[in-house]
Amino acid sequence: MRCTMEGFSKAESAVNNSKKLQDELQTLGFKIKQHEDNIKYLKTQKDNLDGSILDLQVTLGKYCSSSIPTMENEALSKSRSENETVEQILKYEKSAAAILCQLKIRHGSQASHLTLAKDVLGIVATLGKVDDENLSRPYAGDFVADDPQRRLDLLKPRLPNGECPPGFLGFAVNMINVDSANILCLTSSGCGLRETLFYNLFSRLQVYRTRAEMLLALPCITDGALSLDGGMIKTAGVFSLGSREDVEVRFPKSSGSNLPLEYFETEKELTEVNWKREKVEEDIQREQSLLNHINYTFRIKKQAFIKYLADSSPYGIQSWYVVLEVRL
Repeated sequence: MRCTMEGFSKAESAVNNSKKLQDELQTLGFKIKQHEDNIKYLKTQKDNLDGSILDLQVTLGKYCSSSIPTMENEALSKSRSENETVEQILKYEKSAAAILCQLKIRHGSQASHLTLAKDVLGIVATLGKVDDENLSRPYAGDFVADDPQRRLDLLKPRLPNGECPPGFLGFAVNMINVDSANILCLTSSGCGLRETLFYNLFSRLQVYRTRAEMLLALPCITDGALSLDGGMIKTAGVFSLGSREDVEVRFPKSSGSNLPLEYFETEKELTEVNWKREKVEEDIQREQSLLNHINYTFRIKKQAFIKYLADSSPYGIQSWYVVLEVRL
């Protein structure tokens, strides 16, 4: 009887170990199937987005076909302005901005994948453009409704008589045209470049046409002001009559555009779809990585299970019979 109980105990232990390994393999099998289904679904999404991107590119091509000469001139002007900005930055060889520019020149689009440049959106002076290069100075809410540039809805300054000061052109933070590719760059809390980076730089800095007009508006200047002819008022009331020739690194000048509004709406939609595609691509890579890991674990467990069966096979068959006999 004692031998029978010992045999039963060993047999039951063997059965439990075998069942445990089988359960683990089954669980891993379910996970493999789940990740394979996820990848299949994500690839379908990616294919749909690829189709949408192609359609939007065709639409943009139609808008551009009648404006090719104008666009070529604008592209040349834009490239020249951007290159001038980069050249000025590169003069400061040991600065972080110059190093980042060098990385982008050497590695092109792959620069953003380098460890040194990862999560760096760009250099401030290359993230936007101004309509007049006089506005591009190193000194430096709410949103305007239906504004694709997401300008801040700041209250215009008012003189004691309630009128807007003559010569007031706007707030510096709103006079930067953020590149369409960067408009959708948001923080984790959903804030864009204008209300974070540029507002932090410029705050409510006012821009006036001339120094004389700026001085007349002094009673309603709270956070500093500057004029297109080189005048500047700091927040503490300090006056500076600088020269624009002293400024080396500036925002590139915006070239303007003769394209219809629909073109920019389509371009914005294309940017959003490309962003979604990138996210789906990242999800596919993550799912594939998880699948590879689980497949590896499954193979190891499977080999262990086969080895266990092989090692215990002479006793394993008998143990099953012992268990059955005792239970019967």
